[in-house]
Amino acid sequence: MDFAGSDVSQRPVAGRVTSAKIVIAGGFGVGKTTLVGSVSEITPLTTEAIMTSAGVGVDDTRQIPNKTTTTVAMDFGRISIDRDLILYLFGTPGQTRFWFMWDELVRGAIGAVVMVDTRRLADCFAAIDFFEHRKLPYLIAINCFDGMQYHQAQDVRDALAIAGDVPVVTCDARNRESTKQVLISLVEYVLSMRRQRVGA
Repeated sequence: MDFAGSDVSQRPVAGRVTSAKIVIAGGFGVGKTTLVGSVSEITPLTTEAIMTSAGVGVDDTRQIPNKTTTTVAMDFGRISIDRDLILYLFGTPGQTRFWFMWDELVRGAIGAVVMVDTRRLADCFAAIDFFEHRKLPYLIAINCFDGMQYHQAQDVRDALAIAGDVPVVTCDARNRESTKQVLISLVEYVLSMRRQRVGA
């Protein structure tokens, strides 16, 4: 079985399994751990730790007052999209003091999901800059907290000033089918970009 850096632009031979690595990123408390947990077909590996006084004055919890834990290394999950494609999911820590891990977490990834909480839109800017600088394909996933979509996708695109071809989708990070569709959208986007490069 090929690991994360495999070429998903070619459909595998019948009976062979292709695997690919996807990074789930975004700001603090945006729903990364929830997404990985909701969609993973295995018990996800999480590195959630109780928030301590180290985060006081650093982590902004005003919009998420009930949050008591945070990812300190990564989340890991796996999902089979079909019989011959397995996605390995790596969730990044959201706080800036853990960003030194990001370079290792994205190594070999085919693309990334940048999760967005429209109440704290600026929190995703760093993740977008990170992936654009490394030329790693990404899409924007607006997490609809409480099942409510407060802003239209085009409004979010305009506010983030991202390229017109970058997909902007909505999801409920708690819902498996919703988050699975986000991952499928990312794979389709990556395939589309690779085909364009081949045809250029």
